[in-house]
Amino acid sequence: MDSKKFQYSNYRSGELVNGIDRAAHRSLLYCTGLDQDDLHRPLIAVVNSFTEMVPGHIGLRELADYVKQGIWQAGGVPREFSTIALCDGICQGHDGMRYPLPSRENIADAIEMMVEAHHLDGMVMLPGCDKIVPGMIMAAARCDIPTIIIPAGPMLAGHYKGRTNITLTDMREFIGQTEVGKMSEEDLLALEQRALPTYGTCAMLGTANSMSFLSEILGLALPHSTTAPAVSSEKRRYAKEAGKRILGLIQENLTARKILTRKNLLNGIRAVMAMGASTNTVLHLMAIAHEAQVELSLDDFDRISREIPYLCNLKPSGEYPMEAFHEAGGVQTVLKALETKLDLDQLTVTGKTLGANLKEVSFADGPVIHSLDHPKKPEGGIAILYGNLAPKGAVVKKAGVKPSMYQFTGTARVFNYMEDACRAIQAGEIPAGTVIVLRYEGPKGGPGMREQHMVTSLLVGRGMDESCALITDGRFSGSTRGPAIGHISPEAAAGGPIATVQDGDTITIDIPGRKLTLHLSAEEIQKRLAQVQLLRKPATPALQKYAALVTSADRGAILEIPECLK
Repeated sequence: MDSKKFQYSNYRSGELVNGIDRAAHRSLLYCTGLDQDDLHRPLIAVVNSFTEMVPGHIGLRELADYVKQGIWQAGGVPREFSTIALCDGICQGHDGMRYPLPSRENIADAIEMMVEAHHLDGMVMLPGCDKIVPGMIMAAARCDIPTIIIPAGPMLAGHYKGRTNITLTDMREFIGQTEVGKMSEEDLLALEQRALPTYGTCAMLGTANSMSFLSEILGLALPHSTTAPAVSSEKRRYAKEAGKRILGLIQENLTARKILTRKNLLNGIRAVMAMGASTNTVLHLMAIAHEAQVELSLDDFDRISREIPYLCNLKPSGEYPMEAFHEAGGVQTVLKALETKLDLDQLTVTGKTLGANLKEVSFADGPVIHSLDHPKKPEGGIAILYGNLAPKGAVVKKAGVKPSMYQFTGTARVFNYMEDACRAIQAGEIPAGTVIVLRYEGPKGGPGMREQHMVTSLLVGRGMDESCALITDGRFSGSTRGPAIGHISPEAAAGGPIATVQDGDTITIDIPGRKLTLHLSAEEIQKRLAQVQLLRKPATPALQKYAALVTSADRGAILEIPECLK
């Protein structure tokens, strides 16, 4: 037998096509339209998250075509498959919000299964929204093959009757304004159709754009590619370039974990702090670190938040939408501003180090991106709080809190369901001086750790963000602003101290001091914990499985097999 007749590939995918015993495998591949020449080439996964349900993803079918053009031109064979994609914005305010965070694990699992089962040689990933980007990066870390990410890109901001730079954050706050008579119902109805004028990820620095930009900060996306608007021809050129570049990564054996080092993840935290990015980046960076087998803790976020100033004047905490950020130089300009604070020796998908990439970038202090010498605020956009109410930590988007609320003492009003808190606000039942305590919304308690954006939007829209605060074991949308403290760990469902809070208790929030204090003695808290009946909410089969495996928010809400099952 001439074994050379049956030898096709020196790549990872050779496991599928080499040898006489793979004749049936080759027949199956021929069924998909491949020919013998294709079997000699690397097989590249084009991991698409296209769906007609989500504005951040509806353009990805076309973008994937450009990626595949680049792969073919560079000598590879693209093989496209899809993942699910949930829209946090559409899921807000109802039971559907229990599913987006669990979907992150589903996405990572699905990609792992496809890539490992079919021995693909590399990946170009096309995510868009909040959980899809981290889910894909987690899968890249698991599979540890050459990977490039080309996110969908931001939508353009809206304009209406003199209002400019309208984003989804504004739309949610317009609801509260309409309810209190600050806006007409007719204007609200008109704005619904004009606020979001194109497809793409929401036009402010919410979680979707925070995580998309992080893919570039971490070195997994080509420079400047993540901020290019979804509807631009520039985005399509970057997609084709990513398709070409993945072949180079395969030849160089530059795999995902060689890029996702601890030093690179710390660079990521520094940029998050400088941008004033979403608090969800804390959850997702912790989960990515876990998959990359890198140590990362809340202490890293807390330390860096004190060292890195807040530089970016971006909505929702600032003035400008994402198109202005892109025009100001985007992620690379932020990194250039932070150059003296970064570890510049870290590899990127360009094949060059971060420092080498930044040699081609210039920086000028401007209204959108400030310099280290003239920051928007002296500390980073996210702060980590600890105290007897959050022994394992809590997270606040300091960049979105007015200075008058950095320190606040108020009286607790306790809710176990987001919907009840919303109804109380809308009914005018929350007086000034209240700390809304919203619990059993954590990873296990939800289950699914719902975002509480409807609550914060009502507070801000009604002008209550300087007289009331919100604390929760749930989480927040990246577009949240106001005195909203989330990720309280341990959560109520795990027997955390937040489960003991009663109406009328006194709570102090001290963001500069990084403290979250329930004014009860340790003895009283323990007494209440011994007596409390923990609430268990109904859950579907998917959420039951998630609740059984999910860990606390301070660990990134990762899934972990219990010791008794290992």
